[in-house]
Amino acid sequence: MKKFLKLLVLVLVLAFLYFGFTTYPKLDLISGFSAKSIASGHFIDNRSKELIEKTDNDIDMIDLATNSINDAGKFAISNVYGLKERKAIYREGLGATLINDDYDVSKPYLLPKRTKLVNNLPFPYGNNEPKDTTFSNVDYSKLKSAVENAFDKIGGKSKRTRAVVVLYKDKLIAEKYDTGFNKDSKILGWSMTKSITSSAFGVLQKQGKIDIYKSAPITEWQNDDRKIITINDLLHMNSGLEWEENYSTICDATKMLFQAEDMGKVQMDKPAQFKPNTHWNYSSGTTNLLSRILRNQFKTQQEYLDFWYSAVIDKIGMNSMIVEQDMSGTFVGSSYGWATPRDWSKFGLLYLRKGNWNGEQILDESWVKYTATPTNTSEGKYGAQFWLNAGGKFPDVPRDMFYCSGYQGQMVAIIPSLDMVIVRMGVREGDKSFDFNGFLKEVIESVKK
Repeated sequence: MKKFLKLLVLVLVLAFLYFGFTTYPKLDLISGFSAKSIASGHFIDNRSKELIEKTDNDIDMIDLATNSINDAGKFAISNVYGLKERKAIYREGLGATLINDDYDVSKPYLLPKRTKLVNNLPFPYGNNEPKDTTFSNVDYSKLKSAVENAFDKIGGKSKRTRAVVVLYKDKLIAEKYDTGFNKDSKILGWSMTKSITSSAFGVLQKQGKIDIYKSAPITEWQNDDRKIITINDLLHMNSGLEWEENYSTICDATKMLFQAEDMGKVQMDKPAQFKPNTHWNYSSGTTNLLSRILRNQFKTQQEYLDFWYSAVIDKIGMNSMIVEQDMSGTFVGSSYGWATPRDWSKFGLLYLRKGNWNGEQILDESWVKYTATPTNTSEGKYGAQFWLNAGGKFPDVPRDMFYCSGYQGQMVAIIPSLDMVIVRMGVREGDKSFDFNGFLKEVIESVKK
């Protein structure tokens, strides 16, 4: 009996040590992810805690969190086994922000001034319902089948698609939503937000207020090797700065998103590993640094807040969109843009039309070409905050496709040669779950050239 008790104690000690070395360091990130996800999903898109836990937070380790929502106080709290409690607060117009114990919730804050697109036009150039349009070269039966194949059958949980929207020649030709979602549902685009950030720089470049080929205006870099890094290098993820982005473990990206007060500063403080324009390295920290640089282009915080919406988002009627902030008041341009699938398709249409929105040139054509041109170290897969098919990642899709892409399979695919935009929103990606090449191929094949 004594031997058994000693063995039991040893097993418990070993289990405790294993937990301490493997899981405990992750608890802060787990509860942080969960609190932020619960607060954003509930207050931005009116989802219940149970639905978010079941469909957004059913991720390995994240599902360990215990969550609660305070509707009156507009915040969510999460912990893991009572440890590492984290809080995310919601502010109308700003979305949710994950905060720490030092954050002053009573501190006054500014809101972006929004303008709603008011015209009599149908979607996508207006917010009225789309016109019924029939194209003789579209096999609608085949298209319907392609879209339906993107979704799980009743009771399935493998593909996990939430929405599909297909635009062809400026018209909505297909649209479908999973149970619990509809055309008004706001869905997190994750890293598709990077393309929004790029667009803000595109407008400033068009206005002659910034030169992306000049060194990045960062004082802290002026006395070391980083002083030669340009905004162009940052936009191309080609700065040479140290960065690790691996969401399966504790890394620079996870610590930034779920612990940092000033997310742009995390990448700014990293040393140079390589000379600029010699090593491509995907970095959400770089995009948040770009957002920080953008913030410093304006005299006031209000001007910075307003610019993102007045220059691009509200300009094209993406009125559902909210870009959330970090604790310092900088937009999390890497990851936290929410919008309806229809509004995400409008963004794709802006780029399909080479920066022109219903007759108004919002971005220079040269900027759209710039974003869709491969950086010389990415093997044809990345441009300026847009992903590319130039390297043939999707073998059955035209090579001119460029696209916004986000965690868990968010995509806005822009295919100029087919005059088409395809949006897919979901909570799963990868060849064993959602086959993007097959999905895009099926949609494309429903339209005869």
